[in-house]
Amino acid sequence: MSRSGVSVTAVESRPAGTLEPSGHRPLGARVKAFIELTKPRIIELLLMTTIPVMFLAAQGVPDLQLVVITCLGGYLSAGGANALNMYIDRDIDALMHRTERRPLVTGVVKPWECLVFGISLALVSTLMFGLLVNWLSAALSLGALLFYVVVYTMLLKRRTSQNIVWGGIAGCLPVFIGWSAVTNEVSWAAVILFLVMFFWTPPHYWPLSMKVKEDYQRVGVPMLPAIASNVTVATQIVVYSWIMVLVSLLLWPLGYVGWFYPLVAVLAGGLWLWEAHALRARARAGLTGAKLKEMRLFHWSITYVSLVFAAVAIDPFLR
Repeated sequence: MSRSGVSVTAVESRPAGTLEPSGHRPLGARVKAFIELTKPRIIELLLMTTIPVMFLAAQGVPDLQLVVITCLGGYLSAGGANALNMYIDRDIDALMHRTERRPLVTGVVKPWECLVFGISLALVSTLMFGLLVNWLSAALSLGALLFYVVVYTMLLKRRTSQNIVWGGIAGCLPVFIGWSAVTNEVSWAAVILFLVMFFWTPPHYWPLSMKVKEDYQRVGVPMLPAIASNVTVATQIVVYSWIMVLVSLLLWPLGYVGWFYPLVAVLAGGLWLWEAHALRARARAGLTGAKLKEMRLFHWSITYVSLVFAAVAIDPFLR
């Protein structure tokens, strides 16, 4: 039995036709499955914060070879963490509609293959950072992986509604990795952007959790929307959103950016706050289902972080 009370063997005893021995799969399907283990769409967001920070740290265009190596190392590290996350969560993934087609659930990849794959990516990425970038970046990369796998997936996810709040630290560390790759140190500018991502993560993820809360309830994962009312969750989203927007503006008075970044941060942050308050208003009005429109904020959150970090990269050229 797993910590959530869901038997891992449930994955291996799904109806005939759902599972197929991995050896019977075409090579292309197997390759695609291993790529899926890395969760590429999530890694896109991580690289979206890593690369712009390198531009800010360099106050211009960083060494392009360094950018490529940092991105590749970051992909392998995050991919390893995601694969290990799927290995640990394969029991509940089989029972959640959102994750029921993942490679371990369908049987395209065997659990031991996923475990070896994840550990291998972790080792390769750490050595790549250490030997080709610097050992500070290697330590930060390995720390992010271990935090996501051990602290979030193994310790927090199934035990507390604060899981995504503190577990989200792993997704904030690419900011430090990008900065340290260029400077071999971490500055206050990187700390501010780290905090932006820290306060961004809960109001980014909770709207999605509101939409699929029945999945989390089914498997006993105490994601906040699964155990609290929509009004409570929306209020928390508003609080985190205000802190996030205010923190994002600290780069300007501290002298790390010119006029362009704060302009974008104010406009994008204002639209974010509009959506956050609108979601709370709909929740207070008792709207549910499609009328709650919680995914509007989820989709905007991705646009927001894209705009703000693009401004981080562009600002040095306009000062």
